[in-house]
Amino acid sequence: MKYFEVEFTISPYSADACDLLAALAGDAGFETFEETETGLLGYVQQSLFSEAALQESIADFPFEGVSIRYDVREAEDRDWNEQWEQEGFEPIVVSRSEECSARSEECSARSEECGVRSEECGVWSENTFEGIIIHDGRHLPSEVSSHLSPLTSRLSSLTSHLLEIEIDARLAFGTGTHETTRMICATLLDLFSAKNPTPSASDKSLSSFLFPLSSKEKPSMRVLDCGTGTGILSICALKLGATEAVGYDIDEWSVDNARHNAVINRVDDRFTSLLGDATILNKVEGTFSLVMANINRNILLNDLPLFRQKMAPGAVLILSGFYTADSPLLIDKAATLGLALRQQQADNDWACLTFRA
Repeated sequence: MKYFEVEFTISPYSADACDLLAALAGDAGFETFEETETGLLGYVQQSLFSEAALQESIADFPFEGVSIRYDVREAEDRDWNEQWEQEGFEPIVVSRSEECSARSEECSARSEECGVRSEECGVWSENTFEGIIIHDGRHLPSEVSSHLSPLTSRLSSLTSHLLEIEIDARLAFGTGTHETTRMICATLLDLFSAKNPTPSASDKSLSSFLFPLSSKEKPSMRVLDCGTGTGILSICALKLGATEAVGYDIDEWSVDNARHNAVINRVDDRFTSLLGDATILNKVEGTFSLVMANINRNILLNDLPLFRQKMAPGAVLILSGFYTADSPLLIDKAATLGLALRQQQADNDWACLTFRA
């Protein structure tokens, strides 16, 4: 895809002004930034760039005496993942949420006390994992338990309950290093967690509202991955137990890379990767039990009605790719579409929201 490179000059320069400018430009559709000695280099897709929106976002810059100048030029075609492709990345571990991990620990303890096998208690099923380890072909999984939270320290003796995903990033977003990707993966772990076959009425966990049945009775599940990138979220859902995943992206490189990664992870027979924006959903038949989107705020606000149309009754929607300050806008928009907020997460000012239809 084609990008504009916008050079922002802040006068006088300060780190606080730089951070605020990045947030404001992000609201105008900018995806990534590089710091300079005098400000920022910002990158935005040419098809999404609106100079009027940019001017509006910085017109009333709240720092007294600070001026912002910018210069727009076409970005040089470059491999955004060149470092990853040449050097790879160290294995990344994503653990389940503390709430979900605590439930598994409690149930496991009960099973040991009563002499019931943990599998029968519903703690460990064939698709229940305490964590995900994401790696490339150059770095194979090794010692991982030290990276996990204390609640999952038992992993040293339960390595079979780590979900392994291999990602070969080729000009596509999604290696697991970003906060938004990690939060969605952690949410997927919670959603697909095994639980007791007969949950109590007070059980409000994510897994209970998505899967009220035991692991042996879980229905077939279609997953929609909006802005699929490397395909990591679809691959994660499929390896956790989803029956089918459909992903789309506006970037041809990403569409091809997602297919490639599906082959590496042996889920290509259940994964479809499409080229296009959200309007391509008008050509996709049927509805989905789970919809995921890791995209910037403005695109999410625009595409939410299309996501909603593809959600089956009781379906789950996971959104990320935006800052915590933007959460109220998305929550309000989702509410107008009949979506109820079920969970909020935050990591370094990045947000992840989970809704149910």
